[in-house]
Amino acid sequence: MPDENETQRQLTRLRSLLTEKGGSWRAGETSMSALSDAMFKRRLGARPTDGRTLADIERQAAARSAALLAERRAPGTPAAYDLRNVGGKNFITQIKDQGACGSCVAFGVCAAMEGTLRVQENDPNLSIDLSEAHLFYCHGRAQGRNCDNGWIPDEALQACQNAGIVDDACYPYTAGDQDCTGRCSGWQQRLHKVTAFHTVSATADMKTWLSTKGPLPACFVVYADFRHYRSGVYRHVSGEQLGGHCVSIVGYNDSDQCWICKNSWGTGWGEDGFFKIGYGECAIDTWQVCAVEGVTKPEEHHEEEGVWQRNRLVTALWCNGQPRNAWIYADGLGWRRITPDSDVTFLNLLYQSAGAKAARRRVNFFEERDTVKEIYVL
Repeated sequence: MPDENETQRQLTRLRSLLTEKGGSWRAGETSMSALSDAMFKRRLGARPTDGRTLADIERQAAARSAALLAERRAPGTPAAYDLRNVGGKNFITQIKDQGACGSCVAFGVCAAMEGTLRVQENDPNLSIDLSEAHLFYCHGRAQGRNCDNGWIPDEALQACQNAGIVDDACYPYTAGDQDCTGRCSGWQQRLHKVTAFHTVSATADMKTWLSTKGPLPACFVVYADFRHYRSGVYRHVSGEQLGGHCVSIVGYNDSDQCWICKNSWGTGWGEDGFFKIGYGECAIDTWQVCAVEGVTKPEEHHEEEGVWQRNRLVTALWCNGQPRNAWIYADGLGWRRITPDSDVTFLNLLYQSAGAKAARRRVNFFEERDTVKEIYVL
């Protein structure tokens, strides 16, 4: 932990600088302000996966600033919209705390899915609490993601579309590597899935989506002064770049020129866990802004025709003492049951899956309703 006197000196300097520059936000002591840089960075888990650096992302965002200014008026949308108060109804679920783990992407994505489902059902009281643990410690882990190297929203949403995630009661979250163990019995019947998603590149489109469809997971670059945020519209004033972070955008306000966001650092930070950030600030509206097109609940999963899944790695196997009960974990898809139709077929598919896993060889397999019917080792 940093020296308490030094923390106070930093806060005093920041407040003076905000006054000098006419800052639009208030700095103070928060649940994050007393953390060392190293501990604070563990709360930042958005990592570029396309070869860019955070500096590249900010430069490209700055280059688009003029175009974004022209886009900021969205015809047909209200001048302000907040999913926490739509005619007195709150479509946003409760604030959570990711703890000392770079799992913010899972929290931003789950928050967006929860809000989207409430808007989709037009039910602000819908009981929905998705498992960040399942998303991060199972699907993220299968892609090599952990508390130290973070993730990115489009990869997380792809996992939610292909494999789905359970509710939090089935697999509750703790900060640290849960090793994808401890899920509730019958978890395969408790999956929520994203029907489809896409990235949003225009600010006007972001406002249209927020005011008609639901929240947007998004990433931005975090500087040292952000940990002291208490209220107002954040705009970077001082301090070094510390990392990337993912949140859920839940509204906007043209009068204040800002986005309204749901964070995952508990209620002891910001405006009871929420914050406002200026349009174009820190790449908030240009880096991995994703729109969740729909969310299905477990009882809504319809039967699908069989499909081929190609060029997949089998990364895990699971079975128990029950007859013909074994599952494979396919990268990018999640758990798939090996068909129990007959002993011969079951044992043949299990043997091929185990061999492919051991040799790290990719497979093509044919599945019906998440059940593997045929498999070919490449």
